[in-house]
Amino acid sequence: MSLFSRFFRKAPLPSAAPEKPPENADAGPSVPDRARVAEQEEEALKAAIDGRDAATIARLVVEGTSTKVRQLAAQAIEDPARLRQLIREVRGGNDKGVYKILTSKRDALLVQARRLEQLNAEISAVSAAIERHSHRPHDPVFSATLEQLENRWKAVAADADPQVLQKVQQAIERSREVIAQHLSRIAAEASRELAAANAAAEARRQRDLEEEAAAFAAAERARLVAAQRQAQAEMQEAEMLALRQIGGLVRKAHGALQAGSTARAAGLRRMLAERLSDSPPLPAHLASQLQQLDMKLNELADWKSFSVTPKRVELMEEMESLVGSTLDPVTLAERIKSLQRQWRTLDKGAGGKGLEAEWQRFEEAGHQAYQPCREHFEAQALVRQENLQRRKALFERLAAFETGHNWEQPDWRTVITALRESKQEWQRHSPVDRDAGKPLQASFLALTSNLQGRLDAEYARNIKLKGALIERAQRLLADGDGRNASDEVQDLQQKWQAVGPVPRAEDQRLWEAFRQHCTAVFQKRQQDFAAYAAGLEANKSRGIALCEELEKVAALSGQELLAAARNLPDLRLAFEAAGEFPRGAARELRGRFERAFERCERSIAQQQARDADHSWTGLFEAADRVRAYRLAIARDADVAQRDLLRRAAEDYIASVGQWPKGGLEALKRELAKADASDVAANEAALRTLCIRAEILTGRSTPPEDQPLRRDYQVQRLIRGMGQGVAADEARWDTMAFEWLGVGPTEEATYSQLLQRFKRCWS
Repeated sequence: MSLFSRFFRKAPLPSAAPEKPPENADAGPSVPDRARVAEQEEEALKAAIDGRDAATIARLVVEGTSTKVRQLAAQAIEDPARLRQLIREVRGGNDKGVYKILTSKRDALLVQARRLEQLNAEISAVSAAIERHSHRPHDPVFSATLEQLENRWKAVAADADPQVLQKVQQAIERSREVIAQHLSRIAAEASRELAAANAAAEARRQRDLEEEAAAFAAAERARLVAAQRQAQAEMQEAEMLALRQIGGLVRKAHGALQAGSTARAAGLRRMLAERLSDSPPLPAHLASQLQQLDMKLNELADWKSFSVTPKRVELMEEMESLVGSTLDPVTLAERIKSLQRQWRTLDKGAGGKGLEAEWQRFEEAGHQAYQPCREHFEAQALVRQENLQRRKALFERLAAFETGHNWEQPDWRTVITALRESKQEWQRHSPVDRDAGKPLQASFLALTSNLQGRLDAEYARNIKLKGALIERAQRLLADGDGRNASDEVQDLQQKWQAVGPVPRAEDQRLWEAFRQHCTAVFQKRQQDFAAYAAGLEANKSRGIALCEELEKVAALSGQELLAAARNLPDLRLAFEAAGEFPRGAARELRGRFERAFERCERSIAQQQARDADHSWTGLFEAADRVRAYRLAIARDADVAQRDLLRRAAEDYIASVGQWPKGGLEALKRELAKADASDVAANEAALRTLCIRAEILTGRSTPPEDQPLRRDYQVQRLIRGMGQGVAADEARWDTMAFEWLGVGPTEEATYSQLLQRFKRCWS
């Protein structure tokens, strides 16, 4: 039969049926009497419930005359100990309903107790987890873990003690501070990345500006070259005008000679001399004509004395020599005309045209020689006509552009390009006939002037806008918030890019002024950032100093370590108050601080454990001396020996500096006991304590104490009804104080039992 079946089996049935009462025996209570008794018991039960008389309620559970009273009384039982006692009393009886009610209430109390125990365990576990989490550095799962822990805590917070609630709330706030600091570091990093991106954008903008400046410089050089060419053309035109005037005078002089007016020809030659002093070098044909004029003037004086016939022959031969000449058409034409003028002069000087045959010969040679010139000048006329047509088409395109352009939202860059390229193309389409091209030139100048007027108005508006941006950038220098000013400057730079065109020189001047103010704002921002970086470095130095101080504390031992441990909260507060650290060193520095803090906590815990172990060692040693003194009393030793043992115990107790809580008082109580004690009973009590310690630690019990261990286990099962070990029975300090409270035993037995107990203690 098992252990449980032996102790919890039903009560045995009666061995024989009760004897039948004699017929003449007194009859039992009548029905009215039983009803009255039941009513009295119900009233007594109600009074007991109202008066919380647990003893009366328990008695009615067992002794109630009616099932109703017994069951009502069973339902009113709340004390677990009385429930267990009543279950033992009614087990095996006839009233199964009462037994079921009692066992159900016991089971419900057990469930409630287990639920309460689980709730307390969950509260302890969650609060400890949140406390540990609040001291962790931030990692990718930090926020998710905190949220899970907070959800677990919300489920049990209503049942927690106020102190635990406050402590957990502080830990949650510390964890949220860790998250806030992490977010702050992320924001600072994002700000630095934004600053880097802005710097890169500024660099790109500077490159764009440099490229634009290079393009502007190239355009400006092209404009200068064009201006130089135009000036050169104008100078050439002036020179050509002067040369044309000189050519006109030369022709007039030749005409005067042909007309026979030598005096007038000489006067024109003097005018030519005045003009030649300021004129450019004469081209070859004019120089030749002037030379011919001089020659003719020189010859006229002698013509009357010479015959003109040889000269005519010479002119005819020279004209015939020009037929098929390789001279350029213009020079050739001038040469032919010169010979013709000379022929006419000869005719006038000779007083007639001379022989017709000679004239026909001379004229025919002139026609033949002039044929290449005629072809050349016809081609030039075609070129001038074509240029005129191209100018007309260009004017029409530019007029159509002006008419069709959306001046509500004009594209000024297209306007600038159209105006510049139109003027360049107009210059390329030259020469043209002066008379035919003069009206078209006036129309073109009016059209380009109109477009230029619109563009100049846009230039003026944009110059005003950029001037306003320069003033705003200048005012930002007084802004105390360098970061805000930097952001404003970037916004102004974007607005600057959005402003329309401005003449190159004016735009460069405005840009230099704007850039200086922007650079000043960025430099101020850099100075602020440098100060911020210096602050981070100072925080880092402070953090390193605190880590080093913690590491020094972790290296201490003994009372010096415990004394320094009181400063640990202040060191943590100082580290948290150190502020933000440099990004590259923050994680390592916080990890170093946490590792040093954990080493300090481990060192303190180890030191406290050593001190506690030392205090318990001293307590057991003092208990042994008290035992020797009380053993002398039990043996009725002489007074001198007892006094000697008492003084030895007192001296040892006085020499110990630290005791477990309540240890010194327990020793003094045992030392004050002067009565004799049962040594055998004391030995049994110590053996029982050793067995309890061995059961708790799972250690084996020596063979000689195995029966005692079985008896103890059976008694514990009976006492606890299988409910497990009581909490006080499982506490080592309680068992140690019980050890101190046991009376004296023999030295050899005590030493052996103490070693068994200490092995379990360890």
